[in-house]
Formats: sequence, C-alpha cells, structure tokens
Amino acid sequence: MSAWQFSYYNAKVAATVDAWPVGILASFQRIARAMLEHGPDLGMPHTRAMGGGLFEIRAKGREGIGRAFYCTVTGHRIVILHAFTKKTEQTPQRELETARARLKDVTP
Repeated sequence: MSAWQFSYYNAKVAATVDAWPVGILASFQRIARAMLEHGPDLGMPHTRAMGGGLFEIRAKGREGIGRAFYCTVTGHRIVILHAFTKKTEQTPQRELETARARLKDVTP
C-alpha cells in the first residue's frame, strides 16, 4: 500500500482529467502511479515545481499535452488543483492563476 494518496480539488477537476484523450490520460495515470509509489516529486520530464508549493504533472500523448497542477498537504495527500489541455508552448497565465487561487484554499 502506498504512503501517498490522490484527491481532486473538486468534481469538475476530476471530470476534466477523466475527459482527456486516451493517450494523455494514460500518461497521466502512469505518472500518478509513480508518484504514489515514489512520492510527488518525480522531477522532469514528469513533474515540475512551479514555485510557492505548486507543482505540475506533465502528461503527454499522441493527441497533445495535458497539465495538472497539484500541491501536497498534511497526511501525504496529493491534491490535483486544476487541469487543462495545453494548446500553446507556454502555460497560459489564466490557468496558472486558477491553480494558485485554489492552492490558497487548500493550504494553511
């Protein structure tokens, strides 16, 4: 049994991840299993620190790129705060702002 567990900020975030194309979703699930086994900081190319306690999961498939922002909280929980399908080279500021606002909701 893993010392880490996943949760989602809300049902909409979970539904966004579940709706990702099959290749992106499979990549996300592989990374998530590795995080449960080895901890949330896998490093590049799978995860990346975004600063201030915010991190991203970097899922990639034939269909494109998915990003899921997360944080860790007490009790070895990994909380997926926000997810989206990436359409540009850089992460849109709006997506980052959404994740940062939710980070404030779940961390003291």
